[in-house]
Amino acid sequence: MEVAHLDGGMVGVRDSKNPTGPALVFPPGAWDAVISGVQYGQFHPPA
Repeated sequence: MEVAHLDGGMVGVRDSKNPTGPALVFPPGAWDAVISGVQYGQFHPPA
């Protein structure tokens, strides 16, 4: 996974194994929520 801070405070995320594939772009508050969720165990790997 690659993460980049973009203009306007946006955050881009893409699969580093597929750099020409789609990317997700998050506004700053949404990215903060993702990072907090990871830190506090709110996401679980698929079964």
